[in-house]
This record gives sequence, structure tokens and C-alpha cells, in this order.
Amino acid sequence: MKFGKEFAAQMVPEWQGAYMDYDYLKTLLKDIQAFNQRTKQQQSVPHGLKRNLSMYRAFSGLLVHRHGQHSVDPTSPDVEEHPILVNSVNRNGSQKYETTFLMQGEKGGEYELVYFRRLDDEFNKVDKFYKSKVAEVTQEAETLNKQMDALIAFRIKVENPQGWTWQDQSDDMTRLASSVEASTAVLAATTPAGARASGRRSVEHMEIIEEGPSVHDDSDDDKKDTAKQDIEAQNIEKPVVGNKLKEHKPTPLQILDRVKMNNTLATPRSTIKVFLNIPKQSDLKFNMENLKRVENKLKRAFVEFYQKLLLLKSYSFLNTLAFSKIMKKYDKISSRNASKSYMNMVDSSYLGSSEEVTKLMERVEATFIKHFANSNRSKGMNILRPKPMKQRHTTTFYTGCFAGCGFALVVALILIIRARHLLGQDGTDQYMETMFPLYSLFGFIVLHMVMYAINVYFWRRYRVNYAFIFGFKQGTELGYREVLLVSFGLAVMALASVLSNLDMEMDPKTNDYKAFTEIVPLILVVVVFVILFLPFNILFRSSRFFFLTCLFHSLLAPLYKVRLPDFFLADQLTSQVQAFRSLEFYICYYGWGDFRHRENSCNSSDVFNTFSFIVAVIPFWSRMLQCLRRFFEEKDTLQGYNAGKYFITIVALCLRTAYSLNKGLSWEILALIFSVAAAVICTYWDLVYDWGLLQRHSRNRWLRDKLLIRRKSVYFGAMVLNVLLRFAWLQTVFNFKLFDLHRQIMITIVASLEIIRRGMWNFFRLENEHLNNAGKYRAFKSVPLPFDYHEDEDKDE
Repeated sequence: MKFGKEFAAQMVPEWQGAYMDYDYLKTLLKDIQAFNQRTKQQQSVPHGLKRNLSMYRAFSGLLVHRHGQHSVDPTSPDVEEHPILVNSVNRNGSQKYETTFLMQGEKGGEYELVYFRRLDDEFNKVDKFYKSKVAEVTQEAETLNKQMDALIAFRIKVENPQGWTWQDQSDDMTRLASSVEASTAVLAATTPAGARASGRRSVEHMEIIEEGPSVHDDSDDDKKDTAKQDIEAQNIEKPVVGNKLKEHKPTPLQILDRVKMNNTLATPRSTIKVFLNIPKQSDLKFNMENLKRVENKLKRAFVEFYQKLLLLKSYSFLNTLAFSKIMKKYDKISSRNASKSYMNMVDSSYLGSSEEVTKLMERVEATFIKHFANSNRSKGMNILRPKPMKQRHTTTFYTGCFAGCGFALVVALILIIRARHLLGQDGTDQYMETMFPLYSLFGFIVLHMVMYAINVYFWRRYRVNYAFIFGFKQGTELGYREVLLVSFGLAVMALASVLSNLDMEMDPKTNDYKAFTEIVPLILVVVVFVILFLPFNILFRSSRFFFLTCLFHSLLAPLYKVRLPDFFLADQLTSQVQAFRSLEFYICYYGWGDFRHRENSCNSSDVFNTFSFIVAVIPFWSRMLQCLRRFFEEKDTLQGYNAGKYFITIVALCLRTAYSLNKGLSWEILALIFSVAAAVICTYWDLVYDWGLLQRHSRNRWLRDKLLIRRKSVYFGAMVLNVLLRFAWLQTVFNFKLFDLHRQIMITIVASLEIIRRGMWNFFRLENEHLNNAGKYRAFKSVPLPFDYHEDEDKDE
């Protein structure tokens, strides 16, 4: 693979704009190469009297290029050896690097001059971004240090409520003062000269944390000794030596006086308390349950922080390698020796010489292994560096196997229906009104999963970081192969169930159906629910539990804080209204119907019809409540408008359902008016807010400024298709007769079109979210910390 493609593949998607623009610099090199080739061709053609090339270059030797305090004669031998001069200058309080090309008097020198100017711009951009990110992680390291101080003190208090006397602690501090001084001296010697003071202080601090071993996993016999060691870790926090150590470093109990519990877990109980204006209980309660909760939060914060450091280290390495590659290409094209001089500058810059990230990684590893992995390095590193999910050949094999079986079953189903002329028999209508709604449920689920698998495939192809956006735990996100495996497996079970009771009329001998085959759909639904709630670590347990958690939060809206996965799933459920009605029909058919004779009175039941309204409204109602919670919490007016959009959709859906149950001109007019209004508003919201399209002043007319797909026709086609599919509900109002299809088939087709529209919506919705994150360089989510640390207010004057 060429370096350009590998460079693009290794980029952090949200930081793509902060990397060196390797492709553009290559185009500039191609311009230089093209000019050199044209020059060689012209020189190869005779033009009369030939003169020595030095005569053409004589006048250029009079040019003297000055840059700062440097002046170089381009005709000197040193210039041939070093055609560029790289200097560091201070502009507007920031350090920048500028390259002086010493041979711009030559033919084609203007091309190389443009190249070096753009090269300097790219390097200064990369160096500035790297400095800003290192400053962020340095500040975050300080925050984590304070959190670790509080954790160690919290552990001491939980394991030893009585604590120790001040005399014991002062002895420990006196004994450890010399080690603090030695540690400071070592760090001062190892810190690079270009590192800033704040970054150096943070690195020292992170190193000190590792002195305190974990209390959590120790035996009961050693609790006192381990807790005393934690006190020692508290006392060595900052590089302060001598008698000043006591005034700078508080005792563990004093640290606990400065912190409060930061309860960020949003539960229905906490939401109700906020609604009733009940004050939060932030006092520290020293028990094992709170200790476990604090440790889990800090463990997650350390893992996320370590991932940031890994990406920063990769960012520095990739960009340094890219500058090396592009300079080697320049040397090859121009036949000069400029890469050595330029790379010396890169290596001595902050990007190439700073070791703060590496040192922070070492301190984080030591701290995490000792305090959260019981000094087990392999266990700690497995948590800090989770391995990505491996693409197994068995997954591909079984996916293909189930796909082939599903296709064979579909062909067999068609042949049986055609060979036995089942569609023309008397039991066809009875079958379509009873059995077909039961099996259509699996069709809706399989179609939605297939659309999601297609989305995952294209998200990965266009480098949309869907795992980060959804908040999947690293290494557990499902690829499109795994999703297709589950969907095709479910399709095979559903098709086999259809073939098991395909008879559309009663057995003439027994005048009855077989009871076992009639309950096969119910058995299949039970199996699906059992697999979904299976607690064992098989069949993608983490993904199943993630789905159930989001589903639970969506159904209990607005009692839970709204996250992107929650409202994204709620949007998916709004396209599965017919699936919810199928589940309702399951309850009615097997609970109150005579399934042994395929008879039921569900459609004539007032209770069933009432619940048809409720079941269809639940997804939209949940989504509306989510928007209202975000409106009150975030004070975002758009969320209020979004809630109004879902309210109009609820009214339109209820009117369409009422019209389908009670035919009448008034119901038809009301359903048509509200449905058109809802469809127009929802379409506009999809295109403008969810997809970010229809921008009049964009660089791409009527689209966004940034597009992941190069072909603009794809976006215009998606917009047109979204409008057409949005109005597919017109069939339910006007009852179009297409190919003389059964009513249940038409309902299934319309519901399937809505699922396809939702699948298309998913891609562009997440693409827009990804571009918004990339525009703000957001590659990480904020992790809630367990403690709210308050500085000593007595120091304020």
C-alpha cells in the first residue's frame, strides 16, 4: 500500500483537518516535476549557438537572500549542499518556522518557493495543533491527580474508619522527603529542554501517583499496612521538599474535606428529585458500594485518557513520518539534498522532541496497574489497550451459509406456492389475516438489520467514526458481517417457520390444523426474546445489553438524560410502527383467539383497536419527550420545534388509524391535511437539520461545505428519494390498488419502504454528526469524574 493511502487510513477521523495535507503537497511536487521535464525537453532541442549554462546563471549569483540575521550567497558551494535555510521566528507571541529557499533565482524556482511556503504552513499547523492537545491532556492529568488523591484518601477512610494519628503521618512524611527530592531531580534531568513548565510539573505529578498501591484488592490481614502506604502516596504528591512539604500537602482527612461526590448518574429518581427541587446529597458516604462506584468511574476516566495519549502519540509519529516522506520525494524530484536540513528542524521542534505524552503514558500505565489492576501488568494493559474485534473466518462462513439457506428457502417457498396453487384457495384470506401479520414481524426486523449492516459498511468505507458517536465500548462494536450474520440467521428461522405451516386450508380428514405448527411463530418470538436477554457472554452480549439499555432509556423518556444512542434508537422505533402492531396482534391472537382453528376477533375488538392507537404512538411519544427534556435542560429552541414536529406526527398517525378503522369523508380529510403537514415538516427537518443539506451559501450549491461522498448526485438523489418515501403513507389514505394485492401485503410494503427510508436517513444523519465532530476536533467524549474538588478558600484574599 502506498504511504498516502496508509497515512489517510491511520488518521483520527475527527482530526483529519489537522494532519499534514500530504496529497496537496504531492500535487505541488508534481508541478515541479512537470516543469523539470519540460525544461529538459527544451534543452535537448538545438537552438543555434550553445552557451555554457553558467552564463545564464551568472546574474542570479548577484542575488543575496536575507532572512533575519542570515545572508547566504546562492553560488557558494555550501548552498549546493544546503539549498534551504530553516529558521524559527516569533510572530504574535507564537513560535513559527519559516524556510528560505536559496535557489529561487533558478528557472522553476518559483514552483519550489511555493512548495516550501505551503510546507511551512502545514508544519506550523500541525505543530500548533499538537501543542494545544498536549496542553489539554496536561491539564486533564492535573485533574486526574486530584481525583487519585481523593480516591486514596477515600480508600483509607473506608478500610480504616478511625485513621491514624498525626504523629504517624508526620513520621512518614519525614522519611519520604528525601525520596521526593530525588524524584524531582530525576525528572528535571529527563524532561526535554523544549517542554514547558506546566507540562513538566504535570509529568512529575503523574509519576508520583504510582507510589501508592491499591487497597481495593488486598487481603483483610494487610489492610492497615496497605492503607499506610496509601497515606505515603498522598504525602508524595508534589515535588516539594524540606519543611514546606507539610504546608503544601494536606493530610488525607483534609483532602476529603475539600471534595464532594459528583453524582452524574441520571436515573428516574434523580430526575424526579430535580423536578421537585429536592437538593442533591453530595456528602461523602464511606462504604464499599461508593468505593466501587468511584473506582469504576476513575478506571473509565483513565482508560479514556490513555486512549487520548495513544492517539496523540500516533498523531506526532504519523505527521513526522509524512514530512520525512514528502521531503524525500522532493529530493528525488529536484535532485537536491534539502530533506536533512528540514528534518533536523522537525526533530528539534515541539512535535518531534517533546516527550510529555510518552512520559504521561508511562505514568498512567504505572498508576493504573498498581491502583486498578492489583499490580497485574497484563491485566492492566489489556484494559488500557483493548484489542479490536478480530474478523473471524467463521463469521464470514456462517454469514454466507445463512444467506445461501435463506435464498434456498425463499425459492422453495415460491415453488410450493406456485406448484400447489395456494394463492387461489379458499383459505388464502384467512391465512393473510392471521398468519401473515405474525411472520411479517420478522421481515421488518430482518430488513432493518440489513439496512443497518449496509450503513455500517459505508460508514467504515467513508471513515465515519460510528463507534465513537454511538459510544460503543472499544473492541465490542459490531461490523457489517456480524450484523448480517444475526439478520440472516433470524431470516432462516423465520422462513423455516413459514414452510412448517404453509397450508392455507384445514386438513380434510381431521377438519383441524396441527396445534404445534400453529404455535411455531410464537415459539420463534420467545426464542428471540430469550436470546436478547441471555445473560451469558455469548452471541454479542455487550451489543445486546447496549441495545437493551438504550431501549429502556427511550421507553422511560424523559426520566433518563438523553444521549445520542438513545434518541437515535427512538428514531429507529418510529419506523417500526407496524412491527409494534404485529407484537400486539401476537398477544391478541394467542391470548384470546382460537389459534388452533386460525380464528380471532382482534380487528372487531374495541380494546385491540384502542391499543392500536397507543402502540403506534409510543415511539413518537418517547421521541417527543426526549426533545422536551433536551429543550428544558439545554435551553435549545430547536429541540422545542423538534418536539412540535413529533406532536404533529402523532396527530397525523392517530387520524390515519382512525380513518382505517372508521371509513368516512371527514376522517379522510383530517388525516390527509395533518399527514401532509407532518410529511412536509419532517422532510424539511431531515434535509436541513438532520442531514445539514439545502445550504444556499455553501461551497457545494444546496449541499454542505464538506461532503464525504464525492459524487454530489448521490445527495440530490437521496433528497428526492426521501421525499417520495415520506409520502408513501398516501396509499393508506387513498387505498391505491396496485397489481390487485391483498391489504396486508400493501401494509407490509408501505412499512418496508419506511424502513428503507430510515436506513438511508441513518447514513446521512451520522455523516452530518461526524462532520460536526470533525469541525470541532471532538474525538473523545467527556467522562464524568467521581469527585467534585474544591480548592482551599482560605487562600483567597
